[in-house]
Formats: sequence, C-alpha cells, structure tokens
Amino acid sequence: MSDKILLLDNVNPLSADTFKERGFEADQPPKMDRAELKKIIGNYIGIVVRSATTVDADLLQHAKKLEVIGRAGVGVDNIDIPEATARGILVMNTPDGNTISTAEHTCGLLLALSRNIPEAVSKVKSNGWDRKMFMGTELHDKKLGIVGLGKIGSEVALRMRAFGMDIFAYDPFATHEHAETLDVELMDLDSLLGSVDFLTVHTPLTEKTRGLISLENANKLKKGIRLVNCARGGIYNEQDLVSLIEQGYVDGIALDVYSVEPPSPELYEALQHPKIICTPHLGASTEEAQEKVAVQIAHQMADALEKKNFKGSLNSKSISLLTNKEVHPYLVLAEKLGRLMSQLKPENANQFSFEYTGVCAKYAEVLTDGILKGMLTQYVSEAVNLINARHYSEERGFKIKETTSSDGSMYKDLITIRLSDDAEYREISAAVFGPDDYRIVEIDGYGIELRLEGDILIYQNMDRPGMLAAVAGALAKQDINIGALSLGRAAKGTQAITAVIVDKQLSKEELEPIFQLEGVQHVRYVSLS
Repeated sequence: MSDKILLLDNVNPLSADTFKERGFEADQPPKMDRAELKKIIGNYIGIVVRSATTVDADLLQHAKKLEVIGRAGVGVDNIDIPEATARGILVMNTPDGNTISTAEHTCGLLLALSRNIPEAVSKVKSNGWDRKMFMGTELHDKKLGIVGLGKIGSEVALRMRAFGMDIFAYDPFATHEHAETLDVELMDLDSLLGSVDFLTVHTPLTEKTRGLISLENANKLKKGIRLVNCARGGIYNEQDLVSLIEQGYVDGIALDVYSVEPPSPELYEALQHPKIICTPHLGASTEEAQEKVAVQIAHQMADALEKKNFKGSLNSKSISLLTNKEVHPYLVLAEKLGRLMSQLKPENANQFSFEYTGVCAKYAEVLTDGILKGMLTQYVSEAVNLINARHYSEERGFKIKETTSSDGSMYKDLITIRLSDDAEYREISAAVFGPDDYRIVEIDGYGIELRLEGDILIYQNMDRPGMLAAVAGALAKQDINIGALSLGRAAKGTQAITAVIVDKQLSKEELEPIFQLEGVQHVRYVSLS
C-alpha cells in the first residue's frame, strides 16, 4: 500500500492496529536520530508524534507527501502549525484524551503535598522512622483555588469536592451557571490568591499567565499556601520557587511540568528542596490515556485522509482560507477584536453580539469563529482554533447573537462587537484600512480612529482643556512614551473618549497615576503585543 503512516515517540501500538483496521499501512520504527527521520519522512502521507519529535520547517521541507500531522495528546508546542498550514498539511490533536489522567495526577499531588508523602517514603526506605517530622494537614475543610475552570480544572473540582474541600476558581470566561453545577465559587484572581490554602493551575502559558506566582506578587498570597502545577512550565516563576518557600510565603510546591524539559541544571538544583515535589511530566502518563489518544488520533487522521470528518483539526479551516484572499484581512481583524474584547468584557460575562456590515457580512460565520478564537486563546488550556472555538464558547455557556447588513455604514466593511450593559465600553467598531492596517473607528458612539496593535490605553475624560496633557504628563513621569493617540468627542455633552498607544506594556503600578487623575474615568489597558 502507498498510503503509509509513520508512528514516532513510542505511540501506543493500538494506534498502528487502528490504522491497519482503517486500511492504512503503519510503520513504527525504533528510535532514530533527526538525520534518519529526514531521510524517510518523504515516504509518508501522515505522521503521529507525541512531545519528543519537533516538527518544524526544517523537517517539513523533506516531507513532500505529507498530508496530516497527528499529535497523540493535547500540546502542540513542538509542531510549527503556521508552516504546516502554509504547506497545506493538516495538524490534529486529541484534546480530550488526557483530561482524566491529568486531573487525577493533580489530585495525587495535592494529597502528596498535604501529607508529605514523598519525603516520608524516602525516610522509611533509608531505614529512618520519624512520624513527627512528617506531620501533615487534612484537605477536608481547606480552600482549594483553581485557575482555569476548563475540562481538567472542572474534573479536579469534582474530585476534590469529594474530599470535603471548599472550591474556588478564577476563570474570566467561566459562567456562574457552569460554576454552580460544580459547586464552585468564582472569584477575581487577587482575592483567590489571598484566601485559598491550595492552588492548582490549568491554563495555557501566555504573557498573562507567565510568572503568575513569583516573588514580585508574593505579598498577595495567603501565607503558607501550597502550589500545584500540572499545566505548563513557567506559570510559577521557577527561579523564585526556593525563595518563596524559604521566605515563608509558600509551604510546599508540586510540579509535573517545567519550562524546559528535562529541567535545566539550575532548576534541578532547586528541585532538591525538601518542600518541592517533582514528577517528570506524568499528567498524561497512564496506560488508559495513552491507549485512548493513540486510538483517537488514528481514527481522526483516517477520517481526514478519507475526507469524511476533520474533527480535532487545528488548521483545516485556515488551509481553506489561505486560497481566499478576500476573507483573510477580515479574519485577522476579527481575531484582533476578540483579543480586545477578552480584556474589556466584564469577568464571567456570557452574552455577546457581533454585527457585520458590507462585504464581510457574507463571511459572518467564520468571522465569529475568529472573534471567539481571539477571545479564548489566552484563557483555555487546550489549543483554540477556528474549528473548535464555538465548541469551547458553548461549553462555557456563551450566548452569541450575529447580525449582518449589506450597507448602512460610512465604511465599506465594518465589524462591531457589543458587550453587556455593565461593561465600561459596550460597543466597539473596527474596519480594515489596508494591508496590515486594522483600526478601531468607533467606541460607544464616539468617532475615533486608532490602529489595533501594541499596548492601548483607553479612558473616558471630561471634555475640557488640559486633560490629555495631564495623562501624558503622568506617563512621562514614568518614562512611558506615547506612540499614537485618537480623541473622540460627543456632538453634545461634556465627555470624551481617548485612546493612546504606548511604547511598552504597562503594569498595574504604572496605571495607578492615571486612575488618580481628576476628570479621568473608566481607564482600561489592553495589550495586543
């Protein structure tokens, strides 16, 4: 048979069996070096990898027949999706296969932390016996904080509720209805960090989550908190782990993931601390999970190759759109608006309205997918794409209203997003001005024109002389430069809206002087960097 699939990274043999049942020849060679892989990859229409093989542009240029790349698992950091997309190669993953295994491993680490299990085991095995040294604490009646209430976070909540823990969560996209079904109370992040006894994270690694816990924000933590990370390395600042413990902020840390795997020599040294529990990325390492993802990815890839179904695809819609030059700029605009919207919407809001005017109206469905992808990417631990964005939004209870119009605007094409009435900025319109030129053109009825890029400061102010100078002065005192700005004034009234692009990302401390200015309100900072 000519339709051959290459199985790498010790994928469970059930994958090969499943491919053969579906009529495909599957090869599972022993471990090979990269040079050997380059020599043979051109013979295959599909490859299956886990995390060990890096599928980058260098490898793909040798894969002349390749049609599908399958990731037997969730994370696709080792796959160059834009390069695969440009070559018309489907990329697929199995986002559900590891959910239970990772949730159970998280629960195991919570128990290990509370009862000092690893250190006690080591003591006894070295012929020691000291019960007082390993005095633990019950999980019952303790407060567990979960950052990220997606599939894995929700499964952890269900299991730890059975231990009698009080469960709290931070997830700006989780609805109160979803939280109530889990008997979980939603909180803002600072309140969560300051009140829980144990914290577990289930989010992607983004600029918002990198270093979520560090010495810099240690004063926000409840003293003696215990930390678990089975999500992504780097969410807890690895350089600060030992200091967090020795300075008394944190009483114990359990890690299954690291920013570099295997860990660097410096991190290995830190992991020797007796109050740090470390496992070698075992979240998905159960026989059941590996069997599940091996069979699942084989069926998904076979379906795709037979043009039956593209479930699990991360880029199939993107591939079809590559040949449609008309829709591409509107899709870029939609994703940018989604990122903007995710930072302006009230936390836990679930009702959104999108309006498409002009030529872009005929692409309303895919543009809504683009907005949702932009909204969810930084908050959902699974890979979000145009295919699954609606699924994740429906899972979180989003209620979406779409309207279209062929005309009615001074702009040829316009995308308008509307948030709930309690949002500080409820309606934002944007348009495509040219290649790589995407601009906000209206906010809450105020005409304004500002490129959708970089770091944006939006605020409402009294329409009187000196207001812009006051804000510019507050920024200048902190050596923050203004790169661009736009002012919007109402035809009648005393209020105006100002949007400013600054030359750097702003911290809460740098924003504080703006909040304090008389006549300035509704200050919001949005990063599209």
